[in-house]
Amino acid sequence: MTPADLRYIRCWLLFFMAALIFSGLTAVPLEWGTRWLAELTHARGGPWADWTARTAEALALVGASYPMLFYGTDWLAFAHVLIALAFIGPYRDPVRNKWVVEWGLWCCLLVLPFAFLWAPVRGIPFFWRCVDASFGVIGVLPLWLVLRRIDADHRKPSRP
Repeated sequence: MTPADLRYIRCWLLFFMAALIFSGLTAVPLEWGTRWLAELTHARGGPWADWTARTAEALALVGASYPMLFYGTDWLAFAHVLIALAFIGPYRDPVRNKWVVEWGLWCCLLVLPFAFLWAPVRGIPFFWRCVDASFGVIGVLPLWLVLRRIDADHRKPSRP
């Protein structure tokens, strides 16, 4: 693997890991975050504003009476950090740890059926299911680019 290939792979993996950590950590400030989103969307009106206002209100009520329920989302954030750490292996040795990249691709793809099949049971509106599904779609892109570069390196003839 050339230094340029390794640099390319590492840049995309770092992006993926940072995005995974960032998206996970957004689960921690739920009350503040949904209140901010409700204020942001209020001026526009429509289903986004109604949904975010309702969600912010629900989380404020839960937080006031049952803040321990948010502990579950703290663990969700922790899980995102742990999953990101799994990509240290491919960062160090992409060819040997190609399976982690493939596993990550499968995880991203499985976001789609989960978002579209399970969310309706919880009353999540369609537009928010699309937002959730976008995380899987966005995650696929860097991992697919990494996998293509790993596979391209594998197909190169070895030098004597």
